[in-house]
Amino acid sequence: MANSKSAEKAARQAVKHRERNVALRSNARSAIRGVLTAVASGNKADATASYKKAVAVVDSLVNKRLVHRNKASRHKSRLAAKIKALKA
Repeated sequence: MANSKSAEKAARQAVKHRERNVALRSNARSAIRGVLTAVASGNKADATASYKKAVAVVDSLVNKRLVHRNKASRHKSRLAAKIKALKA
């Protein structure tokens, strides 16, 4: 339990921040999953379109400091490699 007014406020803010961060991370995972499903279906055009959306979402997490830039780069690189491996 918080012992001071400032600690109570910090606890309230932490709850709000956590909810927002969880939602943003979930959105990014969904975008990545969208690329993977498009790759699995074998449609290169859909995969490329969903990849562009996923890159924007992942990069926004980096700007908000929710994900390390190297992790974001790793995700983007692996997704791009899977798309490149698809037959046109």
